[in-house]
Amino acid sequence: MNALSRIIKSPRFNVYSGVLLATLYGLFAYAHFSKFQQTNDWALLLVIIAETLGAIFFICRSDPQTVSTAPSDWLVAIIGTFAPLFLRPAEWGILPVANILIMVGTMLQIISLISLNRSFALVAAKREIKTTWMYRIVRHPLYASYSVLFGGYVLVHTTLMNLLVYIVTMVFLCIRIFREEKHLAQDQTYRTYMFNVRYRLIPFVF
Repeated sequence: MNALSRIIKSPRFNVYSGVLLATLYGLFAYAHFSKFQQTNDWALLLVIIAETLGAIFFICRSDPQTVSTAPSDWLVAIIGTFAPLFLRPAEWGILPVANILIMVGTMLQIISLISLNRSFALVAAKREIKTTWMYRIVRHPLYASYSVLFGGYVLVHTTLMNLLVYIVTMVFLCIRIFREEKHLAQDQTYRTYMFNVRYRLIPFVF
């Protein structure tokens, strides 16, 4: 076991990563709930619910059979996971009606998380390979929901900071897709799944 593996599997690492996630989530939730109290914008509550669900499934995830110990995979996972927590509500949006995208993205996220269940992961890892529900449509439905949800968010809460956060999130999300598939494709079951479900994120496109 190399040094990185020992760090990743250590109780201290789990504690520190949990504290970091809880701190960023707390600041995120506080900012959005405070804005909701001012505006009664129901979409802000949906965003809080979406991130809360992600945090719950992260805590309840099952132990992996295999997990990548490549530092680049961990860096990509950490940035891609934590970046959306820097989104903040704004006074103006280029397309306020995009609230509907937030609602659709949240619904997709809920269904995807239920489909994924305890196989939720941050870094490339092999748990139970899911092939049903949303996973019959695309190979990464949870990431698809993020693209819709956070895209709608930036249109409703348009700032340069939010736009940059969204771009960073989507870039690292795409990198995560390829890194995760490289790790999972070592399993014949997943290779068969990739053959049967051709599209990663958007049906008939990508």
